[in-house]
Amino acid sequence: MSGRLKIRKHIAQEKKRHTIKSQVVICVLTLTILSVVMGKGKQHDFSVFKDGSLLLHPDALVLGDSGYQGIHKYHKNSILPVKKKKDQPLSAEDKAHNKWLAKRRIRIEHINRHCKIFRIVKDVYLGKHKNYSLTWNFVAALVNLRHNGI
Repeated sequence: MSGRLKIRKHIAQEKKRHTIKSQVVICVLTLTILSVVMGKGKQHDFSVFKDGSLLLHPDALVLGDSGYQGIHKYHKNSILPVKKKKDQPLSAEDKAHNKWLAKRRIRIEHINRHCKIFRIVKDVYLGKHKNYSLTWNFVAALVNLRHNGI
């Protein structure tokens, strides 16, 4: 029985297939992709961040989504949306903060969409897992070239 069980590090349980997680670091001012970090598909976004393969300057401002709760322990200069507590609605200040953050992050989400236009990073990747980061870096270079020109 133990011969049948294998450790599969890239299996995502909800997708039932081998997956790879990608995190993209984008400069909000210039809208350029600075780096792409890969992780196992079943790993949480924040776990990929905590692994330390992503090197950020301590003064860099990080605008994260609600999946990065607890990032303040690892990166002091970060802004996250305020989550609603159980049976307590958000205050007007918290709603204004979330709206301000969403207005800043929408530009980042547009860059993510431009990356996903290249279906090789959106659909099932049929190549080898070791080449996936090379593919993502190529797509990032094309998106940077499109937005910044030559």
